[in-house]
Amino acid sequence: MDARLRDDPNRFAQRLFTGLPRHYDFLEETLSLGQNRRWRRAMVDAVVGDHPTRVLDVATGTAGVALQLTRRTNASVVGLDVTPAMLQRGRERVRADGAAERVALVAGRAEQLPFPDASFDALTFTYLLRYVADPAATLRELVRVLRPGAPMASLEFFVPPRRFWRFWWWGYTRLVLPAAGALAGRDWWRVGRFLGPNIDEHYRRHPIRWTVEAWREAGMTDVMVRTMSLGGGLVMWGTKAKV
Repeated sequence: MDARLRDDPNRFAQRLFTGLPRHYDFLEETLSLGQNRRWRRAMVDAVVGDHPTRVLDVATGTAGVALQLTRRTNASVVGLDVTPAMLQRGRERVRADGAAERVALVAGRAEQLPFPDASFDALTFTYLLRYVADPAATLRELVRVLRPGAPMASLEFFVPPRRFWRFWWWGYTRLVLPAAGALAGRDWWRVGRFLGPNIDEHYRRHPIRWTVEAWREAGMTDVMVRTMSLGGGLVMWGTKAKV
């Protein structure tokens, strides 16, 4: 693990993404080979069926998922992120979308949410667990703010399980992304160089089986996993156990 990420993952994430807000959505599409929107829809699908009235979107970034939630539900949405620059860009997007009355964006850490127990009817989080020191503890904190019976869903990059696709994924993340980033600017180059090794290491330390069990130990039931786009994306969802 990158020593900076290990020692202070929140600060590392802030530094990594501070220079990217205006290009972040394009970056997500580039890193996912154009699949990020499809992955997001699949994640949101897992929570909208319960018709929630209050949703928390953690690691909201520039509020892309938060805005999708407003379009697909009648809920009020709280988006939380650790990076002020991302939140500022998110507020601009929310205003431009005419959703300021339904979306509140707040600064905070997933590991210590500023909300009471059972505050939300649904929760989403995107590209989060690779940037926290203790994924299991973070999951427990996320589940804490859900009401019993409420859904939670997540989206994350993944490593293709089949050797053929994993070979091409490795080449893309180790060669193409850093090269493209170098052309786009220093901030992009830094993310492009970091991403592939970071994803690999995360799943060596926390494979899917471990993650599913961590969701269950945090209080989730009916935990499901869907790999997408030949294994490049991973959507997980479940329901908080009823007391």
